[in-house]
This record gives sequence, C-alpha cells and structure tokens, in this order.
Amino acid sequence: MIQTLPHSTLLRYVYNELPAKELREVEAALLHDPELATACADLLLAQRTLDRLRLEPRQATTDAILQYSRTFMVG
Repeated sequence: MIQTLPHSTLLRYVYNELPAKELREVEAALLHDPELATACADLLLAQRTLDRLRLEPRQATTDAILQYSRTFMVG
C-alpha cells in the first residue's frame, strides 16, 4: 500500500460519510494505490452483500416461536 489511510476513513468513504475535501483525498489515493483500491472494492462488495440480507426471520421460525409460546398459555 503506497499511502496509509485509516480503515475507518475507507469505511466512511464506502458509506458516503466523508466531507468533500476528504472524499477527494480518498479518491486520489484510490487512483494511485491498487492495494487500497482492492480493499475498497472488497468493502463495497461486503456492503452490498450485507444490504441484501433478510432483516426478518423466516416464517417457519416465527411459527415455531408462536407455537412454543402457546404452551405457556393458561386457559
């Protein structure tokens, strides 16, 4: 890696959380440092993969929890 760049700065770049000046600096570093560009590409891929994950349980899981909770109903 030619230029040192904190991992947190690269993460902020991936999530579009950098001010304009820092954004330009990171983009310049990415153009001149293939290893940094590869690390950034890996983070972007991980971000896209995580964004596609389900954020809710499968219906079978919900059904199992509800069925289990019915065993405690007094009635």
